[in-house]
Amino acid sequence: MSTVTAELIDALAFAAHKHRDQRRKDAQASPYINHPIALLRVLAVEARVTDRLALLGALLHDTVEDTQTTEAELAEQFGADVAAVVMEVTDDTTQPKARRKELQVEHAPHLSRAARLVKLADKTCNLRDMAVHPPVGWPLERRREYFDWAVRVVAGLRGTHAGLEALFDQAAAGRP
Repeated sequence: MSTVTAELIDALAFAAHKHRDQRRKDAQASPYINHPIALLRVLAVEARVTDRLALLGALLHDTVEDTQTTEAELAEQFGADVAAVVMEVTDDTTQPKARRKELQVEHAPHLSRAARLVKLADKTCNLRDMAVHPPVGWPLERRREYFDWAVRVVAGLRGTHAGLEALFDQAAAGRP
């Protein structure tokens, strides 16, 4: 087994454990781990990304923001380089939600290549989910605002990976 494959399996197990009690906000209350798995699939299968940092970052991208995981824990388990990518795509939860969203738009052009790939996959998966299984209680206007905001974030990521950007554009075309 290659080192990258073993690392991916370890990262998947780590993320599954960390997100074990979390559910998506859709009507099915899907297991949260499905989201990082979807990012990995978009990157590795659909966009044929082989970048180790991006693939590991995809699986781990929400662990610091949404669980009790720390940057130090990620660095110890997966290396400082992986932890750095996760931290690049992690929102500062001490900020109000509206500010966090604006910061994503502002920071997008300045992310590392691996973090840009993770962010593109994340926005693609989120739009796909929003179109098919929106969060319970989100009215049409809120879903449309989410699509518009995701397009603004991705505008700052353009030029990173043409295939991944095309996948995002397909997802964005499904705007409710």
